[in-house]
Amino acid sequence: MPAKLKIGKLVVVGVGLIGGSFALALKHARAVRRVVGIGRTRRNLAVAAKMGAIDEISSDPAAAVHDADLVLLATPVGQMPAVMAALVPHLPASAVVTDAGSTKRDVIACARRFLGEHFPRFVPGHPIAGTEKSGANAAFRGLFRDRNVILTPLPETAAAATRLVQRAWEVCGARVVRLGAENHDAILAAVSHLPHVVAYALVNVLARRRDPAQLFGLSAGGLRDTVRIAGSSPEMWADICVANRDALLAALEDYENELEQMRAAIDSADVAELRRMFAQARSAREKWLIGKRP
Repeated sequence: MPAKLKIGKLVVVGVGLIGGSFALALKHARAVRRVVGIGRTRRNLAVAAKMGAIDEISSDPAAAVHDADLVLLATPVGQMPAVMAALVPHLPASAVVTDAGSTKRDVIACARRFLGEHFPRFVPGHPIAGTEKSGANAAFRGLFRDRNVILTPLPETAAAATRLVQRAWEVCGARVVRLGAENHDAILAAVSHLPHVVAYALVNVLARRRDPAQLFGLSAGGLRDTVRIAGSSPEMWADICVANRDALLAALEDYENELEQMRAAIDSADVAELRRMFAQARSAREKWLIGKRP
């Protein structure tokens, strides 16, 4: 456990699953005195206030970030430019800003453009945690426990700012990993962004069938497990796919090539080749799962 953390004022922009859970975890640990929430809908913020994730609702960026010690940007990545532009004129010189976006190169470029002299106190981050649910209602304080949070600080990022953000995530129960932004985006394209695209595509294919109600009605756990993440926020995932399109397109090409090899084996009734590919995948999955089970 890191040294005791005390944040006077935390501002969460986007009090949904991630932002709300971050606030709840810090409040439960008594690591923050006051949390102010900013968001697009007052109804969602009211839910966050009722459940104790935030102490105050604000629609005024200037008032919200006044005297802020830490600001978490937990909006979809496509909203980052507008959010940063609105906040930067009012940020205290000492405030640390971090984000929870699933892509990092684009967010860093946005921060360079909009944060100006505050950029050295911006710590890019990404919690590798979540569910297919969204909104403040989905937040819970244990979301980040024993989960990875990736930080991608730059050479010019202030060491004290990085330490504060790392300590905050550790108080939430997370394991903090540091990566370069480009490496982060390539990895997440393969292990997170690609699976979401596949899940959305599979549901769309099945929903366009002539008998979708019967089809879904007769499905079992295999389909539910495969398409669970298609219940995630369309707005958020459309932004992620566009923001990380180069890395995602490369991952999609690899996936398409593998599907084409399986298609060819099925077409030629090559049972031996299908068994080889399926066994290879099962073996890789089992190796990956070693140490992953609770």
